[in-house]
Amino acid sequence: MWTVAAGTSTALAAEIPKPGNRIRCGILGIDHAHGLDVLGVLQRSPDFELIGICEPDETIRARFSEIPAIEDVKWLTRDELLGNATIKMIAIESGVPHLLELARAAVDAGKHVHIDKPAGASLPEFESLLKAADEKSLLVQMGYMFRYNPGFDFIRRAVKENWLGDIQSISASICTDLDGTKRKRIAQFRGGLMFELGCHLIDMIVLLLGAPKAVNPFLLHAGPQDDGLADTTVAVFEYPHALVTVESNATEPGAFATRRLKIVGTNGSIVLSPLEPPAARLTLRKAAGGYKEGSHTVSFEDLERHVLDFADLAACIHGERTFEYKKEHDLLVQRTVLQASGMA
Repeated sequence: MWTVAAGTSTALAAEIPKPGNRIRCGILGIDHAHGLDVLGVLQRSPDFELIGICEPDETIRARFSEIPAIEDVKWLTRDELLGNATIKMIAIESGVPHLLELARAAVDAGKHVHIDKPAGASLPEFESLLKAADEKSLLVQMGYMFRYNPGFDFIRRAVKENWLGDIQSISASICTDLDGTKRKRIAQFRGGLMFELGCHLIDMIVLLLGAPKAVNPFLLHAGPQDDGLADTTVAVFEYPHALVTVESNATEPGAFATRRLKIVGTNGSIVLSPLEPPAARLTLRKAAGGYKEGSHTVSFEDLERHVLDFADLAACIHGERTFEYKKEHDLLVQRTVLQASGMA
């Protein structure tokens, strides 16, 4: 079992102290694809005390009220949630079209926020939200699911410590197999699957390589469904000395098992596949990072999504850590996501 370096997700789990006073929190909107997962994490969190959920749309609330996981959760009105001064953090888990509107309401009410991905379709609105939060000294955490993934921590460490030499290419794939209802939800955005899923990988690529000099989106509706969804998507990112490709398709059976990221440099490569639970193949031309030349299989702990995200957020709210993801990075990611989705 590989244990990642200090400052990364496995180390984070051991480093973060558990404060005696749990942070009171709520959920605003519940219709996001990650909404129920976040609900479960907050219900079990030693760091947060979940006070309740507000779902502004009565139709959505009625549908979710029938789900067993929500039976014992208190439903709140918007005023009860935003107007409660004891609630310090709100997780924004609405459908993507309402994320920024609801997040801004929470920030205006003085709350730290976790916003699920992607950060809406308006870059100026997102920039305004981040500025407002910054002026109030509030934290904004984006819900990109690989930021606390130990497999990606391993890649980030390898790049930072130059194990692979000069990076020349990255190829990444994050596909799925959607039913008609989910396809319809995503089809409202021109970027389709690149906007919905490719954003997770774009976040990681920007962390590794920074801003691309050019982004080239290829968005195709290839499926037989008459819904207009860009269900077969590829984006090519140009860097001065590297090319990066990200693909996301909506019609791959067993897609979770084949999700992957391959990064190639002048001294070696890493293939991370699957992404969850992560497993890696490291190949080196010359020894680096404590590994001999040749190929190595690297295994990681299988961590539940979102647990370390919220542990980190709690520690930062308590002032025990400095939040790693600055607004400049989140803005760059969102700009790049919109470019890759043909929406900017």
